[in-house]
Amino acid sequence: MTNRTLAQSYLLKARKRFIVLEVLLKEEAYSDVIREAQELVELALKGILRQVGVEPPKQHDVGYLVIEFKDRLPREVAEEAKKVAAISKWLRKEREFSFYGDVDFIPTEEYTLKDAQRAINDANFVLQMADIVIIDH
Repeated sequence: MTNRTLAQSYLLKARKRFIVLEVLLKEEAYSDVIREAQELVELALKGILRQVGVEPPKQHDVGYLVIEFKDRLPREVAEEAKKVAAISKWLRKEREFSFYGDVDFIPTEEYTLKDAQRAINDANFVLQMADIVIIDH
């Protein structure tokens, strides 16, 4: 499988997760929106990296690599590299809490509609960046 084909596969998987975000939002499953948004962003960023010839590491936050290799990205995506990395970092930080919680952090009670909407907006932004790199590039 070529990097391009795998990059496109990651983008497709990310897009499927975006559809799920709306269902989870409607169900008021805000913590699940956060978790799925994180996976979407991870897949989209790994697709971007593969598209530009970078083998992504097997870790959840690869946003720093988008900054490191921004010279390989189309101008409009390179200009947003810091924002993309910040989104990835935020969602990575929330990944475990949104899924497992902790004794003093119940995910279904802690995450709000505002948190879920932020995750959806951020995920949509990263998808737009991935489209530019993987589809339009």
